Amino acid sequence: MTNTSSLYIGMMSGTSLDGVDAVLADFSDDGAIRTLGAAFAPFSTELRADLMALQAAGVNEIEREAIAANRIAERYAACVAELLPHATGPVQAIAAHGQTIRHRPELGFTRQTINGSLLAELTGIDVVADFRSRDVAAAGQGAPLVPAYHAAVFGATGQTRVVVNIGGIGNISVLPAEGEVTGFDTGPGNVLMDGWIARHLDKEYDADGAWAASGKVDADLLAALLEEPYFALPAPKSTGRDLFHMDWLDAVLARCPALAPADVQATLTQLTAVSIARAIEGATSKVDAVYVCGGGAYNGTLMRALAAELGGKVPVESTAALGVPPNRVEALAFAWLGYRFHQRKAGNLPAVTGAKGARILGALYPA
Repeated sequence: MTNTSSLYIGMMSGTSLDGVDAVLADFSDDGAIRTLGAAFAPFSTELRADLMALQAAGVNEIEREAIAANRIAERYAACVAELLPHATGPVQAIAAHGQTIRHRPELGFTRQTINGSLLAELTGIDVVADFRSRDVAAAGQGAPLVPAYHAAVFGATGQTRVVVNIGGIGNISVLPAEGEVTGFDTGPGNVLMDGWIARHLDKEYDADGAWAASGKVDADLLAALLEEPYFALPAPKSTGRDLFHMDWLDAVLARCPALAPADVQATLTQLTAVSIARAIEGATSKVDAVYVCGGGAYNGTLMRALAAELGGKVPVESTAALGVPPNRVEALAFAWLGYRFHQRKAGNLPAVTGAKGARILGALYPA
């Protein structure tokens, strides 16, 4: 990295498999972040299906993953091309999360697939990728990584705030008025809701939770879903589609009386709200405010359910109230991690991931 620019592009494609969120961020103000532009590049139906298939063992996996990594790099490059006209100078680096296809920290690995070399070739910009592996190598979970960014951007003196990211998987960052930042994956965010509505209505997601709102929460199914041992595990912990997938849901449904599909959707929405609320209550005895980011922040039914599960005593708002649109937070977090990589500063929080210590995260693919 030879240029002295403070511009970074942060890029995230999450568990929901909908596409790439990207931001162009300026760190010239002593590390503070100013967003200069944002972009989104959707995944094609074919690529989404290919990535979904790579979540489980299959034939010719190495070749299929390599081809998918190339396609992902091309989608990332499309976002970069859309952002560059907003740049006020050269871009220092692209911080690219890639697409998680396996997350098995208990086995010592996590895999976010992307062809970093191809992305550098297509854009002519240095690429930093593979942010999670170094934390896992240091005996950490490799996730969540966003609490360090949340603390830097959303923390407030004298307040205990909780930032909730509801993507495919949910996670929380507890930003205490004093003391150590903590955080962990809470369980399913949108992943089961998205899978269920795709199966029954052929839609990618439940817009504003309208389908869930048309159904009724089934207490017995909710109790059965909450029997999953992951919910009771102590932090640090992380999870993903390796656990919470449609086969997992089908196994639980097989033990319960048949329900109308809308009632199942309502119950899955409640599962996300309950698991997040319980995680918050178990992590901190005092909360001044809860701020939600990720796609779940746009689900009105889910937001109301979360507020109700917290007793209606804590303000529950999206991060837009703090000046950052919910769909930009994770991409900005990776821009921040790219900036930290260039500064040779740690990007993880050992108290969150369980790593043996603070580590510089990422691997460089020079332009």
